[in-house]
Amino acid sequence: MNKFLQFLIFSFVIIFTTELFAQVPFSQRSKEAIKRVYPRLNLELNAKKLEYGSEIFIRIFKESKELEVWIERSNKFEHFKTYKICTYGSDELGPKVRKGDGKAPEGFYIVTSKSMNPSSNFHLSFNLGYPNEYDRLHKRTGSALMVHGNCVSIGCYAMTDEGIEEIYSLAAAALNRSQKFFKVDIFPFRMTDENMKKYSNSEWIDFWKNLKEGYDHFEKNHIPPEVRVENQKYLFR
Repeated sequence: MNKFLQFLIFSFVIIFTTELFAQVPFSQRSKEAIKRVYPRLNLELNAKKLEYGSEIFIRIFKESKELEVWIERSNKFEHFKTYKICTYGSDELGPKVRKGDGKAPEGFYIVTSKSMNPSSNFHLSFNLGYPNEYDRLHKRTGSALMVHGNCVSIGCYAMTDEGIEEIYSLAAAALNRSQKFFKVDIFPFRMTDENMKKYSNSEWIDFWKNLKEGYDHFEKNHIPPEVRVENQKYLFR
């Protein structure tokens, strides 16, 4: 790559990140992280015919410790990348119920620009918005449940620093461009019939059957469902 082309790419990153930070909270750390990961992410996205700044959708699976990032293309979402979760605290399946129980949330959450934390004590992070309406109706307590870096946790979803830099960058780009919020759907495991049968004796099986409705909706359409709460249950369309 000649020096002129390198200069053009560097200039684009500077301009792009300056615009990006107009809406999303920023710090020197987050600016440096985005500049560092953008060239790699852009190449990987282009290889899949996806675009940096397009809307994103995230799914988390506790059992396999995986976080999936999906990117919008032609009004549907395409799988972009799966990141390994270091830990989520107690590593137990089942929703967070009360403050201090060491468990991580399960359910359907929304993240806005204000939930992005570029100055986190755990490198970079975003707040999941727990407790959501469903959680509050079920008297679940706790706060400040995040996806963050540093690979350590007592109830949040902890990623490697390299992983959270990429996820944060994709989220910030989407929020800055036009996405008002992105959805994070969190499941105990992949909600296959086989797994539902495997865990059929769990105290949480009825709750998980409700989560499966949202899981199945996305599996069928590759469009995140619209979620509301009625009669203390999640409803989807």
